[in-house]
Amino acid sequence: MDADTILSHVPFTTSGSLVDCVDKKVIIILRDGKEHVGVLRSYDQFANLLIENPQQKCFDLVRGENVVMMGEIDLDKEDEIPTAISKTPSEQVSRSQYEKRKADVLRKVYGFSAEGQEGDSY
Repeated sequence: MDADTILSHVPFTTSGSLVDCVDKKVIIILRDGKEHVGVLRSYDQFANLLIENPQQKCFDLVRGENVVMMGEIDLDKEDEIPTAISKTPSEQVSRSQYEKRKADVLRKVYGFSAEGQEGDSY
């Protein structure tokens, strides 16, 4: 295999990978759990993002260091996304209960090892 073939299969690991998302509707999840939905208009070498929010007719500047995840929204399926349903106090669960349930699902369904077990560390 030659070098060009190998390099063509290496994904971008820099802000250059954002070039395909410019002028597309995206959802961005931040470290504090907040979500930004809008059209990605620009970015810089630090992955700072300029998001146009059409509902509020404004722009949001998101620092790249705060972004946990970003994904393009499929406009064909956008209307199928259920809206958030407010929970009654009896339906709300504590953070520790949620984390315990999540760990159980990851372990039983997806084969992850339990925290602290052998082979779980890097």
